[in-house]
Amino acid sequence: MASRVLSALSTTLIVLLAVLTPVSAVAAWSDLEIGDTGRFVATMAPLDADPHVQRAVADRITDEVMAEVKVGPLQQAVRNLLHDAVLSFATTDAFKNAWRTAVRAAHSAAQQVLSSGGDTVTIDLAPITEEVKKQLMADNVPFSDRIPVRHADDITVLEANGLGVWRDVAQWLRAAGIWPAVGTVVAAVAAVLFAGRGGRARALIGVGSACAIGAGLLVVAVAVARGSILADLPDNGDRSAARAIYDALTMSLRTAAWSLLAAGLVLAVGTWATGRLRGTWHARTRSSGG
Repeated sequence: MASRVLSALSTTLIVLLAVLTPVSAVAAWSDLEIGDTGRFVATMAPLDADPHVQRAVADRITDEVMAEVKVGPLQQAVRNLLHDAVLSFATTDAFKNAWRTAVRAAHSAAQQVLSSGGDTVTIDLAPITEEVKKQLMADNVPFSDRIPVRHADDITVLEANGLGVWRDVAQWLRAAGIWPAVGTVVAAVAAVLFAGRGGRARALIGVGSACAIGAGLLVVAVAVARGSILADLPDNGDRSAARAIYDALTMSLRTAAWSLLAAGLVLAVGTWATGRLRGTWHARTRSSGG
């Protein structure tokens, strides 16, 4: 009777493990990647070389200038000249430093949105625009002195009304801290121990399968969240830049998901294959002995 109860408990823990696997991964990611300013900036900094981000910045700065500059039939030619000049500046160290400043400020906005205290996450272009203006004026680029430096100019990468249930999930996971990860490990170990000596192989297969299933669900959840979050943004350069930013921020989460999926499959298939080989070996041994 006791063995049946323990076996049922082991099965329950294995099912629970499929839920805890993605939950613990997202909780760890939320705390380490989103909750830490240094990691957030380090993840976002390389995006200064992303063509979508560079083009979004160049488009926005150029549009602001051309709204104030009227040169008749030369309007498009001047726009192209200025746009190319800004894109060229995007490869400089000054742009990289200004981008890091803007990203650091965006982290505070991201924290507020995830805690229900903000409406949008934006990249404030003022620090970048100021550096662009200095450089282009030094290079005597026409109309560069007309570049407006305003904090109202920014690139929207996330809107709170596009988060929906995802913000509630993020808040709960951040509050949970490391406990989902602890619960995942405890559930996996307990599931194997409660299965008893005779059922440990099956329990290991179940644990591996549960981890793989949970990781697969996480891969799907990240993709679905990506679609719903980006769909709420305007279909312009902001969306392209936001897509690059979202992919950069979730890279570690997606890597963890695929790693857990692979590890779970290796454990499940490896245990199953080992059991089959062991059974075959015992059968041959008995046959030889007979």
